[in-house]
Amino acid sequence: MSDRIPVTVITGFLGAGKTTLLRHLLTHANGRRIALIVNEFGDIGVDGEVLKACGDALCRDEDLIELANGCICCTVAEDFIPTMEKLIGRSDPPDHILIETSGLALPQPLLKAFGWPEIRARVTVDSVVTVVDGPALAEGRFAHDEAAVAAQRLADPGVEHESPIEELFEDQLNCADMVLLNKTDLLSEAETERLSRDLTGQLRPGARLVTARHGQVSPAALIGLDAAAEADLATRRSHHELEGLENHDHDDFESFVVPLAAIADRAALIDAIEATVRRHDILRLKGFIALDGNPSRLVVQAVGPRVNHWFDRPWRDGESRRSSLVVIGLKGLDRMRIEQELNG
Repeated sequence: MSDRIPVTVITGFLGAGKTTLLRHLLTHANGRRIALIVNEFGDIGVDGEVLKACGDALCRDEDLIELANGCICCTVAEDFIPTMEKLIGRSDPPDHILIETSGLALPQPLLKAFGWPEIRARVTVDSVVTVVDGPALAEGRFAHDEAAVAAQRLADPGVEHESPIEELFEDQLNCADMVLLNKTDLLSEAETERLSRDLTGQLRPGARLVTARHGQVSPAALIGLDAAAEADLATRRSHHELEGLENHDHDDFESFVVPLAAIADRAALIDAIEATVRRHDILRLKGFIALDGNPSRLVVQAVGPRVNHWFDRPWRDGESRRSSLVVIGLKGLDRMRIEQELNG
């Protein structure tokens, strides 16, 4: 396989830390020419913009490709295959390709695409890495215990199927060669041990679990696994395959962009975001903010009730200084009310 370009697929639920892990891998590339394919679920590309801010030497424009037309597992033929053909057909193809899937993507259909004749002769899937948000899991935000789900079904006859969040989570685990239990700096030692034990019990044979803080793990632990995952699909079946379903859609989720008026008070905005996320049980919120009188762009990332924000770079000359946030949640969000609350 030495003549084939290795690919690392990085998957995981919303806000688990996939983009942070990518930046860490880029800064420890050790001379490798790395290309990135970033998939977003939403109408504006936030993760790609954050990666572009990591420095021109690491993130050349031609090495960062954003797929924003929908979930990568649903647009394989339309977007992913042509993108890969163009990337590997360059006169200076990359040494390694990193793919960040949407947090709502099933990784299994993506792996099948690597069996297409246009790709399989030139590329191999070195590994699938699933990033898990440790604190979110500790808070019980993902019902990954099948026995507990069965008990809930018995207790509540209105529960007719598993949560779509749980199905996604389990599919991402079941496809992984490596599971990264992230944000352990926010967990106690006992919590980390408990989650590690529980997750290890759910992994398919041969998969490994590692822990990390801020997505910082040695690239040697994630790159060079030679898993050839595209040739090992039988052990990576998804819920949809096991249930005999051919198609995957995102009818259980919705995403929309909230444009914001001029922002003068950063603290007031963060308070409004925290309150809105709690009131409406928003799964993920992310975007860029232009603060009055501040020359730098503010990045906002929220996962459940936790909101992080930082200045990533100055606004560029001629760049539109607009503030907007992508909101992602289960179907039925009160969009009008959320827009009102975020705009004060």
